[in-house]
Amino acid sequence: MPESNRLNGSTEWIDLEFVERERTPHEIIETGIQLHLAGLSLSNTKQYLEKLGVQRSRTAIHNWIQKADLQPADGASPNRVAVDETAIQIGSDRFWLYAAVDPQTNEFLHVDVFPIQNQQFTLVFLRDLKEKHHVEDALFLVDAGGHLTAALSRISLRFQIVRHGNRNAVERIFREVKRRTSSFSNTFRNAEPTAAESWLRAFAVCWNRCLT
Repeated sequence: MPESNRLNGSTEWIDLEFVERERTPHEIIETGIQLHLAGLSLSNTKQYLEKLGVQRSRTAIHNWIQKADLQPADGASPNRVAVDETAIQIGSDRFWLYAAVDPQTNEFLHVDVFPIQNQQFTLVFLRDLKEKHHVEDALFLVDAGGHLTAALSRISLRFQIVRHGNRNAVERIFREVKRRTSSFSNTFRNAEPTAAESWLRAFAVCWNRCLT
């Protein structure tokens, strides 16, 4: 079943403060953002909007997502946090996606993109996560040693190496992110890493609000 068929219809999570300078009706922008983040390519989203009588380019739809600047909500207090890192392709370059997921709710807590995989960037990711959420007492679930376990130890966060069970949430999310970034390469072609990061955070918001 296409992800777009599972949408709950609500678009309250989309902030359209930027729309004052847009000529497109709010409901059309909300629909375009939601459909693309939920699974439609930019081309298919464009075609869907044309059926509603609105002609907008793929670039316009992409820009709506960038301007909306969607971010996963802060302030969660999870008991467990599944964290992982994986390589993704952005244009012709490889970057590293870091994600933290609450395995109880299957929701993103934080997502970030870095040019390389090392302990310094891992620490940046974990410290940003600590600033956004109450995770000091949480148990972090990782699938192996390396940069993640070293960084968690360095900032005194508890962790456990787990390869199944509660880690299924983050594995499922990574599979979907990789599917999206490979299937919809036009989204990332010639994109700056910051634009790709903004898209991934918007995807995280849509996942949390519509697709979990």
